[in-house]
Amino acid sequence: MFIKRLIPKRLWIWIAVIVIAVSFFQSNNVTKPVDNLVVRFLDVGQADCEIIQFPDGRNIIIDGGKNETEYQLVEKIKRYGIQKFDYVIATHPHEDHIGGLDKVIDNFEIGCIYMPNAISNSKTFDDVLNSIENKNVTVKQAKAGIRVIDEEKINMFFVAPNSDYYEETNDYSAVVRLTYNGFSFLLTGDAEACSEREMLENGMDIKADVLKVGHHGSSTSTTYNFLKAVGPDYAVIEVGKDNDYGHPHKETLEALGDIMVYRTDTDGTITMECDGVNLTINTEK
Repeated sequence: MFIKRLIPKRLWIWIAVIVIAVSFFQSNNVTKPVDNLVVRFLDVGQADCEIIQFPDGRNIIIDGGKNETEYQLVEKIKRYGIQKFDYVIATHPHEDHIGGLDKVIDNFEIGCIYMPNAISNSKTFDDVLNSIENKNVTVKQAKAGIRVIDEEKINMFFVAPNSDYYEETNDYSAVVRLTYNGFSFLLTGDAEACSEREMLENGMDIKADVLKVGHHGSSTSTTYNFLKAVGPDYAVIEVGKDNDYGHPHKETLEALGDIMVYRTDTDGTITMECDGVNLTINTEK
């Protein structure tokens, strides 16, 4: 009480305002635990970015959108309460997939990075490599058969690429199959018909409840036999509104048929929460 009498009433009000502001700031910058598996398909325009959060606190980011959205991506990740990515996966070295990964590497603690054996002479690719070197992060090859997580409840492994050389860079795409208590996701990057055929020919386990449609819904991906083998109940297309490529193509939408389709151009960021049996889906728009 003696101290309080020495401090003017107006100053007490300002102290209270500062305490509340600091508390709010801290509460929005600590790691926010999740109760179940959370998979987010981020609205980053005509580009790809997925974030996976596990109940034990581990986090994964697959691709990082374009250069033009890299700072917005960093801020969005911070709002999710993420401070570390245990795994970073760059599916292939196209700008609309790795454009923001250099800033992700710069701004967050990183465990290890998986990349396919594909290179690019672009500045975007160089920026990612420089960030990796500056952070001294371990890089591992993304290739079919390599397991990232192999546990009782969680399995995550690559089902592509299956070859060492492709004519199309898209076919180098690292394709990830994730299972959580038996519920499965297939995340395909820009893998096209060639890679899809190899997955089938090599007997890769691609059955999934949720399919991240390849190459933004282009007709060069999501071939009939591949889609039939995956057999998803839900499909997600990461695509920009009124893009110059006409994605998603009419042929792909027709092939998906009665599958429940979500799109980032119309739905915004799509958040899927799964306890292993039940799936809850929330859309930004």
